Amino acid sequence: MAQLLGFVLIIVYFGGIWKFWTGFRKTNFNPNLPNKLILSLLWPAFLVANKSYRKNFQKALKG
Repeated sequence: MAQLLGFVLIIVYFGGIWKFWTGFRKTNFNPNLPNKLILSLLWPAFLVANKSYRKNFQKALKG
């Protein structure tokens, strides 16, 4: 059961990276590569900690 949960979390994490990366152009963030990479890889932490990021993440998901 724990392995299945771990697998699901990995899928959700990489799915979030993919959706944010592909919708990044709809956000207010500076579109340079290092910025895009950091904001994509650390999306779970930023999503929890930053209201502005949550709004931009939602914009990216709609893209």
